[in-house]
Amino acid sequence: MTTPDNTMNSIANRELLGTGTFKFACHEGVPCFTRCCHNADMYLYPYDIVRMKQNLNMTSEAFLVAHTTTAIRDMPTFPNVMLKMSDRQANPCTFLTEQGCTIYADRPYSCRAYPLEPAIYGDADGSMRMQYYVMHHDYCKGHGEDQVWTAKAWMADQEMAAYNEPNSCWARIAGRLQSDFFSAQGIDANSPPMKMAFMASYNMDTFRRFVFESSFLSRYAVPQQQLEAVKQDDRELLMLGLSWIERFLFSEGPLEERA
Repeated sequence: MTTPDNTMNSIANRELLGTGTFKFACHEGVPCFTRCCHNADMYLYPYDIVRMKQNLNMTSEAFLVAHTTTAIRDMPTFPNVMLKMSDRQANPCTFLTEQGCTIYADRPYSCRAYPLEPAIYGDADGSMRMQYYVMHHDYCKGHGEDQVWTAKAWMADQEMAAYNEPNSCWARIAGRLQSDFFSAQGIDANSPPMKMAFMASYNMDTFRRFVFESSFLSRYAVPQQQLEAVKQDDRELLMLGLSWIERFLFSEGPLEERA
């Protein structure tokens, strides 16, 4: 590791990368190849669901039922969505076969980023900043390879640019949901507001019906160009959903209510 400002988090086995570099490569010749695809406790971002369900030609709801689990963890009133592992020996990812990952082109953000762990932080002025950590697991031999990376180069190599905007928006919302503001008001994960927010985050097929078959468009001003995009593009629909959550839950953000 060649970084001037690195610190090690002994609990999470991660090292702050800063502006430095790290060595890593993952390929079939590494003895631990696909080891990280077993028994993973992996959070899924909303845009992960969009990419994966489209790859599999499934509805959002069908994908959520078949391939995810939920639990209340760092957000007291909103469930975290995790990728469900298979019940095969050693609990490999459902999408892992002897030939490799069957959804590799649309694999989740955390799979793409590994061994980096990008962390998005919200500052007091409302701006967002990114820090990168390098994860170290005893089983991973990829760190012994000779290829050198910066965080920027690795993220570009893993084609992560498309994830930046939706993940940043989601991180801003998740940061607000980590407080006890709603639970102090007696709101929990099963309350109508949180169920609606979950739908707008993770269930694009249902959210699209909500936009076009309810009073949504009579209440919120959505530009016509954006409206045409969300009819066909689930990524654009997700961005509208995240904007709506900010307006619906926090009374802020770019989505405007009609007078």
